[in-house]
Amino acid sequence: MITPDLFVTNFNKNFTGVSATAAGVVNVQQKQFEMRLVGISLPNCDEPISKREAIKLSKLKPQGKPFAIWHVRRNPEMRAAIWARDVLRLPIKIVFTSAAQRLHSLYPRWLISKMDAVIATTPEAAKYVPHVKAVVPHGVDTQRFKPAKDRATAWQNLGYGGKYGLATVGRVRPEKGTDIFVETMIKVLPEHPDMVALIVGKASSKHQKFQQGLEEQIVKAGLSDRLLFVGEVGPDKMPELMRSIRLLVALPRYEGYGMTPLEALASGAPFVASDTGYFKAFSNDGQVGKVVPIEDSERAADAISAWLSDKELLDRASDLAPNFIGQQHSVEKEAASIAKVYEDLWNGTTHG
Repeated sequence: MITPDLFVTNFNKNFTGVSATAAGVVNVQQKQFEMRLVGISLPNCDEPISKREAIKLSKLKPQGKPFAIWHVRRNPEMRAAIWARDVLRLPIKIVFTSAAQRLHSLYPRWLISKMDAVIATTPEAAKYVPHVKAVVPHGVDTQRFKPAKDRATAWQNLGYGGKYGLATVGRVRPEKGTDIFVETMIKVLPEHPDMVALIVGKASSKHQKFQQGLEEQIVKAGLSDRLLFVGEVGPDKMPELMRSIRLLVALPRYEGYGMTPLEALASGAPFVASDTGYFKAFSNDGQVGKVVPIEDSERAADAISAWLSDKELLDRASDLAPNFIGQQHSVEKEAASIAKVYEDLWNGTTHG
């Protein structure tokens, strides 16, 4: 058996934004390296091995390389890799991807300080972590996320009613701005009687009352048939959703990076987003996305209405968006930049 040179960990059973970014990259990397996914399976990726198997396979150096690399993205994954390297003394080095645009708490800071290399997803994120070897923005899989041949038909096939729709995607909680989205749509929907708005994502047990309060607002506004909580959409169904909507709306109070606008753009849907994450960089100077102040439902409503009331502008942005993503934010571009970090580690080259 050939000893793997790369192990990518995924220990979270929930499919999160981190999972989505990892899945895209792993799908490319499994064609580039002798690699193994470790932990929980990811869409369109080879079947994972267990942590115990990864440790066993890491005991020998990969052919022609001084060590294997473990690429980790979460606290439990950093902890497991540190144990493997420093306690079990395995010939590995650890790479961590950091997206947070704020100071980590004490324990994650300690874990990150033990990494051999850190990849920050934005220049802002790079300010908060040590050992940064490269700034590598996340990319999107343009083979999975691509425009529909007929967006209107794609929307009808979802079965939510209306002639067209938009969506916000993310966990239902205050940090993600679900309440701001509801406030915004209560302003927008009466002006667009043929439109349905979707809230895609689930509320954890501690945020159930938060969702119930929003549902009461929606009923009071008389929009319970057009402003819908549809729950979580699995990763296999997300491309279908993105290619059916006219606009993606993301209004979080905080976001480390934010993948949903990228997925929407690759699918030909422009976006409106709050001024956090990396959303401004995705907007192509406003040509495919509009960024509004955080917690400003008035400005968000105005931006949405501006898109929807100008079909020519919306169609032009929809046509431009996939090409922009393919050139600037493809997962292949991300994977190539990550591979350079690996090669520098294997060759003993240091940057940052």
